[in-house]
Amino acid sequence: MSRLIAAVLALALLALAYTGWRLNEVSGELTSAQRVIGTLSAGIESRDKAITRLQVQEKESSRREAELRLLQGRAGDAALGRELQIQREIHANPALRNWSDAALPADVIRLHARPAFRNARDYLDWLSSRGQLPDAGQQP
Repeated sequence: MSRLIAAVLALALLALAYTGWRLNEVSGELTSAQRVIGTLSAGIESRDKAITRLQVQEKESSRREAELRLLQGRAGDAALGRELQIQREIHANPALRNWSDAALPADVIRLHARPAFRNARDYLDWLSSRGQLPDAGQQP
């Protein structure tokens, strides 16, 4: 009988030791899981802040874009108004109309004719290969 009690006590002690060891293991896993949860929560919070910041920036960008479009429309309207005023003035004055309809001098036309450049070296080569303009008092 005492062997039976000793065996039951040994078995109970063994079960208690196993339970303690398992409790320690689960406690470690719980601590690890809580650390992971904390890291993930910080990541989510950081992401949420970034999303909020980007939304604010997008709203501000949209507001500025709308303002620029409005200014562009006003500038276009003003330019059209100036162009119409210039055309009215040109058509109202015969001397100005004749001057406006005349062809540009060849030197001015040559100044406006530029080839397409791929880089700065092409532009410098083009500049150095061009002929010089005559002095203001000389004929071309």
